[in-house]
Order: sequence, then C-alpha cells, then structure tokens
Amino acid sequence: MLQLHVIREQRERVLQGLKIRNAKEEDLLRVDQVIALDDQRKEIQTFLDESKAQRNRLSAEIGGLFKQGKREEAETIRTQVTGLKEEIATKEDELKAIQQKLSEGLLQLPNIPHDSVPAGSTDDDNEIHQNWEEPLPTLSEEALPHWELAKKYNVFDLELGTKIAGSGFPVFRGKGARLQRALISFFLDEAAKAGFEEIVPPLLVNEDTARATGQLPDKEGQMYYVERDNLYLIPTAEVPITNIFRDTIVAKKDLPIKLTGYTPCFRREAGSYGAHVRGLNRVHQFDKIEIVQIAHPKESYAVLNHMLDHISSLLNKLELPFRILRLCGGDLGFTSALTFDFEVYSAAQKRWLEVSSASNFETFQSNRLKLRFREEEGAKPQLAHTLNASALALARIIAALLENNQTPEGIVIPKVLRTYTGFDIID
Repeated sequence: MLQLHVIREQRERVLQGLKIRNAKEEDLLRVDQVIALDDQRKEIQTFLDESKAQRNRLSAEIGGLFKQGKREEAETIRTQVTGLKEEIATKEDELKAIQQKLSEGLLQLPNIPHDSVPAGSTDDDNEIHQNWEEPLPTLSEEALPHWELAKKYNVFDLELGTKIAGSGFPVFRGKGARLQRALISFFLDEAAKAGFEEIVPPLLVNEDTARATGQLPDKEGQMYYVERDNLYLIPTAEVPITNIFRDTIVAKKDLPIKLTGYTPCFRREAGSYGAHVRGLNRVHQFDKIEIVQIAHPKESYAVLNHMLDHISSLLNKLELPFRILRLCGGDLGFTSALTFDFEVYSAAQKRWLEVSSASNFETFQSNRLKLRFREEEGAKPQLAHTLNASALALARIIAALLENNQTPEGIVIPKVLRTYTGFDIID
C-alpha cells in the first residue's frame, strides 16, 4: 500500500507512475479522492480534539459551580456538555466512515514503478535485460512437445488429473514424480547453500494475511476461496512467509532476512485458453520454491541483483537456455516496483516459457504488513523493503527439461539432478 504522505507530497510522481502502468482513469482520479478524504479526516480529527478538550474543561467546571451554589450556571454548562457529547459521537461516526473509505481507496492503488521500469502496455513491450548469447538448442523434426512426451514415457497424466479434479491439475507418476521431487530437493538445497532459512508454511491463509501482501483485493479473481472457513489457498509461498513479519519490528543487524519455502501453489488462471497454455504451460496447481528477503531500503536493489544471480545459477546448473526480461509498466504486478522475469527456451515448442519472477516491492507490502526496523536504538521505526522470487516454479521447468533433453533413447536427466533422481534417463 502506498504511504499517504507519499501520495500527498509526491502527487505528480504518483500520477506519472500510474500512467506508466497504463492505469485506468478511475485510479488516476482516486489519487485526488484519497487526498480529499485525508483532508476531511484531518478536519474532523481537529474538531474532535478541540471539542473533547472543551468538553473536559467544561465538565471540570460543573462540580466547582455546584459547590459554589451556582446551580443554574452549572446546569447550563451541563447542557452544553451534553450537546458536545452528542456532536462528538456524530463526528466520530463520520470519522470512522471516512477512514474506511480512505483505507479502501489506498488498497485499490497499485505500487509506483521504479524509475528503470519501461513504459508499455503488454508483455510485448518488456525489455530484454540479459539475453541468451549462445545458439539455442534445435531438435529433429520428430521431436515431441512435453505433453506428448508425458504420454510416451508416463511422466504425468493430464486426463487423469481432469478426472480427479478438473483441467489444469496434472498427476505426476513414476519417474515423473521422482523428477518433481528431485527438483524440489535440489532447489531447496541450493537455497540453503545461499543462506536462506527453510520454512514450511500453511497452504491456506486468512483474509488479513492475503491483504497484507497485496493478494486482496483480488481484482483478477485468481485466488481459490474456501467460503465456509473464510480462508484462501495460497497462490505462492510468498504470502504466508512474508506474513511471518506482519506487525513486527526487526533488528537492523538481522537484515537482510533470507527465507525460502516449498509449497504447492493454487491459481484459478481465469481466461487462460489456447495452444500456448497446453500441457504444463499453464496449470491451476503447481509446485514452487520461493525465496523471500526483508531488506534495508538502501540495500534492496543490490539484494534484488543477488536474487537474479541465484536464479541464474540454478538455470545454468540445469543446462537450460534462459533470458531475463525487465517488465514494462503495463505488465508489472500490482504490488511490484520492479520485476525481472526469467524465461527458458522450449526447443520443441520453439518459444520462451516464464519460470520465475523476481520483484522488489519496496515499502508497498511492508506498509500493509507494518513491517519495520530501527536505524539505531531509540530511533523511530521505519518501513523495511520486501522482495521475493521463484527459485524456481516446477511446471514449466519440467516442460523445458523434457523437451530439450529428449533423445531417441529417452529423456536425459541433467547431471546435477542425477543424485536426486537416482536415474540418468527416463525411458
């Protein structure tokens, strides 16, 4: 959530940032609406402070007047106090209503993009931050896409998943299931080597948790909701892990705080149709290892670069061609100030597949979380920066591994995974 003083003091910057995001006119108008509501809030609060002070002063006078025998004057003041109390109660109700509208307005405003975010409206306008300089892999004319390879080698079963749950819920089997488990263990081990503490969080979260990291309000309807219990299935481990620090003041000496967690992730992916989402390209449930960092504001972009290096090392060890994109304003997530996407090349589909997003949210999440630190002992707490990245999302990683490593004999397992899988080839 944007800080109110930033909206007031940097109004033009906020509006320009929203325009880079291609924000709707209603969001642009909401900036001034928020400022106007805050003006009303301040005005009513000033009235309340003055009225309560006057009420307390008059109330203190009443007893003394009665003692002095000035009953009529005391009753007049008592009537004044009664009127003030009624007026205060009315204004307090007005204040609550305005505070509610102000909170709702702030929750609807997205984060302001970092200065390096390019303008643009769709993913076609994203910039290549780091390209793949070597030749891309090529396959024979007989090469199969991963959904056909899955049938041939019994790696995963889409039809069985549809029978059990519905489309977009694959069932991994045999060596496919072991490959899935191997990747999870490999990614977690690499995160541990990089200094990340492993967390096993809940897979369902409450409304406060989802709101704190920006998943609510759910404008795009992507979250699965358990109505009876008022709980949400997590779209990423970022949500419960970051909320560990909700309403917390962390020690500056502990920054950056580095956490990782493996979870299944659940996303409705409404409106996802067409050949480009076949197989594992887009599913409703997938496994992912998330890395989360809480950083000092002066260091958060250096931390983001370290996260990019960590993800790059994973893809290099898996021997997958990849590139890094800097997302344009129109493709930027609601909560992000700057996001880099990692894409691996799918040789059979001859297209790039997104496998990770690494983002710096600056103070947007921490303001909702009330996640703070002190620069020094006794200093006023200030908001920390939060960051997260996929390291990595398994579904499309498996798709690329199956396609790029297919041979006439079977699917060759990358060397780095063989101690985890216990086999060298899927045949």
